[in-house]
Amino acid sequence: MSDTPAESPEAPDFDAMARDIAEVPAVEVIVTVAVNLMSAAAVKLGLTEEGDTYKDLDEARKLVHALAGLLDASATEISSFHAAPLRDGLKSLQLAFREASVVPDETGQGPGEKYTGPVFG
Repeated sequence: MSDTPAESPEAPDFDAMARDIAEVPAVEVIVTVAVNLMSAAAVKLGLTEEGDTYKDLDEARKLVHALAGLLDASATEISSFHAAPLRDGLKSLQLAFREASVVPDETGQGPGEKYTGPVFG
């Protein structure tokens, strides 16, 4: 046994974290969250190099639906410059979901279509 006490991990500096967050514009936070949702959905749809290793359509449905809701809710808050590529990515994920589904959803009932309307290829 060692005579030196084990070092305890330092508590997070919440004040510094709050200052860091305060400096980030809301648009950047929204876009970052959207990109994270898109990335996670792509993994769950099996669209990454790992392919079907992490494929889980139930999880993908939730992520795509959440992304659509976020984009719908923030549409008036972020510019077209930010929104257009996110909407394109969402549509691509919705189409990929439709293609990956063994039993396709009815038109307008796919993930996120509550917010985007029916998605057609």
